[in-house]
Amino acid sequence: MPCALCGDIIPAEVVRCPACGAWARRRDFRAVGIAVFMLLGFNAFIALGSGISLLRLIDPLHDATHDTYDPATTGKALGPYADIFLICGVMAMITGLLYLGWLWRAYRQSAGPHRHHRAWVVFGWVLPVVNLWMPPRMVYDIWVSSGRYRTAQRHAVGLIVAGWWASVLLGIGLAKLFAASNVNTLADARYSVHLGVAAAAFQALAAALCMMNVFQITRLQVRSPVLH
Repeated sequence: MPCALCGDIIPAEVVRCPACGAWARRRDFRAVGIAVFMLLGFNAFIALGSGISLLRLIDPLHDATHDTYDPATTGKALGPYADIFLICGVMAMITGLLYLGWLWRAYRQSAGPHRHHRAWVVFGWVLPVVNLWMPPRMVYDIWVSSGRYRTAQRHAVGLIVAGWWASVLLGIGLAKLFAASNVNTLADARYSVHLGVAAAAFQALAAALCMMNVFQITRLQVRSPVLH
C-alpha cells in the first residue's frame, strides 16, 4: 500500500516505509483520523450555515403582527430546513461509521488500562439507553489512555467530552422538535425558528468538539513510541 506520509509503496510484509521510515500502520491510522476530521468539519460547516440562514428569519417574524403574519409563506420558508436537518443526520451517520472504525483502532492502540471491554466501542452506540452514556465514557477512556495526563488535564478532557456528548444529544433532540413543530400561528413560527437555530448551533458545536477529540487522540497515538 502507499505510504500516507511520502507516497512510496510499502510491501505487505514490511511494517516501515522503505523511503521515509514511517510506521505503515501508524500512518494509515493517521490517514483515517484526517478523513474523519475533515468529514466532521464539513458537518460543522453545513450546520453552522443552516443556523446563520435561520437567524435571518428572526427579524421579519419579530416585526410581524397577527394581522400581517402569513402561515403559508412561513411554512414554505422553513420547509427546506427540515430537509437540511435530515441530510445532516444522514451525513452524521456516514461520518459516525468511519468514526467508529477509527475509534475501534484507537482503543486497541491506546496504552490502557481500560474500564470497559473493546466491544463497547460498537455496542455502546447501538444498544438503547446504554447509548445515552457509554460513548462519551469510551472516548474519554481512550483519550486519557493515549497520553500522560495530570489530574487537572484529565478533568479538562472530561469537560470537553461531556460538552461534546451533551451537544450531540441536544442537537438531535432539538432537530426532531423542529421537524415536528408547526407554523400555524406567529408564536409557533417564532418558536420553530428558535428551535432550528438552537439545533444547528448544537450540531455545529458537537462536530467541532468531536474534531478536537479526533485530532488529539490521533496526534497522541501517532507520536507514541509504542503501537499496540
